[in-house]
Amino acid sequence: MEWLLISLGALLIIGGLIGCIFPVLPGPPISYAGLILLQLTDGAPFSTETLMIWLGVTIFVTVLDYIVPVWGTRKYGGTKKGVWGSIIGLIAGIFFFPPIGIIVGPFAGAIIGEMMAGKNSNDAFRAGFVSFIGLLAGTLLKLIASAWMAFLFFTNI
Repeated sequence: MEWLLISLGALLIIGGLIGCIFPVLPGPPISYAGLILLQLTDGAPFSTETLMIWLGVTIFVTVLDYIVPVWGTRKYGGTKKGVWGSIIGLIAGIFFFPPIGIIVGPFAGAIIGEMMAGKNSNDAFRAGFVSFIGLLAGTLLKLIASAWMAFLFFTNI
């Protein structure tokens, strides 16, 4: 049973890392589930405090991943149409043009949304660029959190 929990936990950790790059999978929650499976083994390497801290980090980076692109787009003058365009572009990019669509979709969607809102091309491009930077920032935060959880997992096997 011990090896099964460790093996499933390792698969979840790896899946969590992949999920940080491909937004279809929620990377940090999957990685956190891997830590929980390791905790269920006889060794139980983590304290309750450690698991609660990582739960908080998981929730924080997951929520922040959705907020940062929208906040950035709005802060730099983006409209609701630009925000929705970014979201629609992300979804379309995931399904129709993977893996490059994950990067290009939100950028193009924000530009198209801003143009539909009547913005000039410079303002539309800026909103698209900020959306893209927000996507990269969220991905980086998720990747850092999941990589740290992977480090904790594999050093405590």
